[in-house]
Amino acid sequence: MSKPVIRAQDLLVGYGGAPVCAPVTFTLAPGKVVALVGANGSGKSTVLRAVIGLLEPSGGSLQVFGGPVDERDVGFRTKVASVLDDDAYFPALTVSEHLYLTARGHGVHGAQDVVAGLLAEFGLADHARSLPVALSSGQRRRLLLAAGFVRPRSLLVLDEPEQRLDRAMRDRLAARIVAEKKSGGAVLLATHDPDLLRAVADRAVHVADDVTRVLPTDQAADLIARENP
Repeated sequence: MSKPVIRAQDLLVGYGGAPVCAPVTFTLAPGKVVALVGANGSGKSTVLRAVIGLLEPSGGSLQVFGGPVDERDVGFRTKVASVLDDDAYFPALTVSEHLYLTARGHGVHGAQDVVAGLLAEFGLADHARSLPVALSSGQRRRLLLAAGFVRPRSLLVLDEPEQRLDRAMRDRLAARIVAEKKSGGAVLLATHDPDLLRAVADRAVHVADDVTRVLPTDQAADLIARENP
């Protein structure tokens, strides 16, 4: 059996010593997708930030690739790609330059062809020479997603990747995530989209103030459909 990519046991996350949610326990194996679900402000994004090393856990245990999380470690950074909701792009570079620089910086062979494929897949080919500031919020979201997929990774962390995407692009994203896990990659995502959850996730973790539970995908999808009518 493969070793877990992520092992969280009674993980507490928060700010200033105050936890934002109940302790979180889950594992994520290679070739699997775990989705964090819950109401807005429940702590999903905070858990993601702890997993990628942007936030020190308040308590419990968190291991990624069998060891402690250290975002400063080169080996850790080469294995983990993340797309958070923070518009992290190079403002002076065009869309294609941004993706090409990211690919080359991570040693991607045939970077130009890889970038061209992602531009087409994410509907950005006509905006390849545009600066991010000239894009709509949805187009910038697609740029950030493309940047996450353009580089090598063993773990992909996505914070509500469906945000600002139309249905066709959400379906395309779902197909991308399914392909990711079929190739052996592990994906941890937070989502409010029950359709995306059903399409990609193997199980879900419901994050809340009182208790955090691991749920079957269908049950979690029904839950978030009720929370976000």
